Amino acid sequence: MTDAAPARATEPLEPLEPFEPTGIERILCIVAHPDDMEYGASAAVAAWTARGIRVDYLLLTAGEAGIRGREPGEVARLRRAEQQAACDSVGAASLTVLDLPDGLLEPGLELRALIAHEIRRRRPQALVTMTWELRLPWGFNHADHRACGLGVIDAARDADNPWLFTAAPDGSPALPAWKADTLIVSGDPHPTHRVDVSGPALEAGITSLSAHRLYLEALPEHPEPRELLTGMTREAGAAAGCEAALPVGVYAL
Repeated sequence: MTDAAPARATEPLEPLEPFEPTGIERILCIVAHPDDMEYGASAAVAAWTARGIRVDYLLLTAGEAGIRGREPGEVARLRRAEQQAACDSVGAASLTVLDLPDGLLEPGLELRALIAHEIRRRRPQALVTMTWELRLPWGFNHADHRACGLGVIDAARDADNPWLFTAAPDGSPALPAWKADTLIVSGDPHPTHRVDVSGPALEAGITSLSAHRLYLEALPEHPEPRELLTGMTREAGAAAGCEAALPVGVYAL
């Protein structure tokens, strides 16, 4: 999350329907940068992996443009390592980084093809991504975040059409078509559901954000991870009658 404030619920919090991942065995999380999942969504991942659901991460960039004063090649290496530690702390099964240029993502055919291939490869029942809204309560959304969200929406449909992207990115024949049924949007300004992230899930989420140590050190005004995540989940939890909850948008694909 290279220049945006942390994702959080933005509407007056009324009790939201709980999101129960019934029948979901595999979830693919698709975000733009290292740390994008860690502003609340990783706590949901911890809750899901604790239930035996396989969760894979797909990062579109290595976040190499995210630290001033350090060369992009060095930053990419450091941030990839921090993201792997973050994944490990919440039980994510794998981390794939596409190494597209940080800050320059476009929701065009190339991005759609790459994401569609990963959906076909991972065969998830649900996708997690970030909001594509232009304006959020704390400012304008990052261009990469918008491109990621829009790319995921389109690629989800593309992945289910065998006549689109008939070759894999390496030129080999495309994998069989696959339809993901559910889209879960982190940071959605109009949330429809909430995920209970009380107890161990929230603690794992805090650990996952703390894993981005070098990145957070470059943001001197950034809140401490525990303060940030407990604050952003407390109000939704109180509305839901639990310790902590993450508001999300949940949509049928």
